[in-house]
Amino acid sequence: MSGKIGFIGGGMMASAIVAGMTERMHYDPKEIFVSDLNEERCAFLRDTYHVNASVGADGFLSQVDTLILAVKPQAVKAAMKETAPKTPEHTVVMSIVAGLPIESLEQFFSKQPIVRVMPNTPLSVGCGMSAYALNEKAKKADVSLVEKILSSCGRVVKVEESMMNAVTGLSGSGPAYGFLMIDALSDGGVMAGLPRQTATLLAAQTLLGAAQMVLETGKHPDVLRDQVTSPAGTTIAGVRVLERQSVRGALIDAVLAATERSEELGKAK
Repeated sequence: MSGKIGFIGGGMMASAIVAGMTERMHYDPKEIFVSDLNEERCAFLRDTYHVNASVGADGFLSQVDTLILAVKPQAVKAAMKETAPKTPEHTVVMSIVAGLPIESLEQFFSKQPIVRVMPNTPLSVGCGMSAYALNEKAKKADVSLVEKILSSCGRVVKVEESMMNAVTGLSGSGPAYGFLMIDALSDGGVMAGLPRQTATLLAAQTLLGAAQMVLETGKHPDVLRDQVTSPAGTTIAGVRVLERQSVRGALIDAVLAATERSEELGKAK
């Protein structure tokens, strides 16, 4: 696979994608260009991933086949205003800016294929979940490269843009729900007599393993739960408490609340 890739912004999410591309895709780092306002950050990216990193994007904008916008939401308008006039029409513009709709991107990149992506923070450890939506100019070849880039950092799925707020509420905000559950399970372990470090390890690895079983077996979570829930056993005693405390309903409500908040933020833009 070839083609020059440019990043506007060299923060955590950008560096996670760069790591996936260079370490798991074996993408040539000489073909990757990053622009960041912080020279120290640029030096870190050069030293760590051996990519081209500089303050300012003028040196590579006209060359890149894919341009990835990876700046903070409050900085994206200025970034688009500066980069759009120098971006070739064939360049695929991929945005990982939270809450930025395709319509807003098209106001600046009116002739380019556009891919809007909603990633999540586990991207940084190669276990991310990314969803993407396209504008009408994006073709199959554009999607192929985007999927390979995102797959190098985890899993990826295509959705309609109208589903992006729901994606934000579930997988975008979901890591926080997972961290909360790990912390709570760890607290339970400590209360039951386990050392904190051991309890946290047990909790985190248990949720990781449960998730991996769902992904690899393709079985419904209810089926897998039944396999570990013996009649009158320990697990059903614990599940009974979770159901009594409405943990299932609370998680559903959390996803809906985050989705609604995403919709509100989108309207505010």
